[in-house]
Amino acid sequence: MIKFAVSFIMYISTASLIFAQDKDGRTAHIIAQDAEVTLLAEGFRFTEGPAVDNDGNVYFTDQPNNRILKWSVEDEKLSVFDEKTGRANGLYFDKKGLLLSCSDMDNEIWEFDMKGNHRILVADYNSKKLNGPNDLWVHPDGGIYFTDPLYKRDYWTRNNEMQQDGEHVYYLSPDYKKLIRVADDLEKPNGIIGSPDGKFLYVADIKAGKTYVYEIQANATLTNKKLFAPMGSDGMTIDRNGNIYLTGKGVTVFNPKGEQIAHIPVTANWTANVCFGGKDMKTLFITATEYLYSLKMNVTGVR
Repeated sequence: MIKFAVSFIMYISTASLIFAQDKDGRTAHIIAQDAEVTLLAEGFRFTEGPAVDNDGNVYFTDQPNNRILKWSVEDEKLSVFDEKTGRANGLYFDKKGLLLSCSDMDNEIWEFDMKGNHRILVADYNSKKLNGPNDLWVHPDGGIYFTDPLYKRDYWTRNNEMQQDGEHVYYLSPDYKKLIRVADDLEKPNGIIGSPDGKFLYVADIKAGKTYVYEIQANATLTNKKLFAPMGSDGMTIDRNGNIYLTGKGVTVFNPKGEQIAHIPVTANWTANVCFGGKDMKTLFITATEYLYSLKMNVTGVR
């Protein structure tokens, strides 16, 4: 049963936040003054994949229960968006306001309209099933980058071994007709996010414990791979200052140079994913095991 934490909001002190300083000794204040990590709802099995719509509402998945839920910022209430999601994991809204999902029941990419109707955008690669699409990001041109690691699921009734020749990153063209592999040099790609200008792609290699940044070329391929941060991540997001938010044990924030500027502790055993939401896009929403949290920020997220 889902429990709402409206009348008994739990706070986690941010006094233990770790802030780094720039070369001039100034502290990087990305979190709103006196802000606390706030429990919004609980009672899920495993929350993942938060994504924000054009109104600032946040959609997220409870993957073991095969549900997508919606947190409304207007009335601060939770509702069920869909209960037949193909075991949706990572989510992202496209430029048309449609919700994209990594639905790994059959290792596919789905598109939902706001009535919950879906169509399959990606069913295979080179006539073979994918391993299990995990996270995705929409480029300004409308194309979709997504990661395809292998996490064996107990709900699979088919062969649950590796379907492809490795765990890679893919790109689906804006017309959804061409799927290409753009990175095959990672051990287990997981979280993924791109810069608002569409020039850079950040990909977390959760098995290697590292996050890399690639340059995105005009033909959507990736070049000039560089180490961005010395930690992997389950999910990630970016703010308008170019700071990157990585997850795992809480949320760790790196500036565009790859320098750690903050760590946000979360009491849950595992922090899976994050996104910015709210009407002003200045609230960080955090999915962590059975919980959904929020934190007021000074910086603005990218829709």
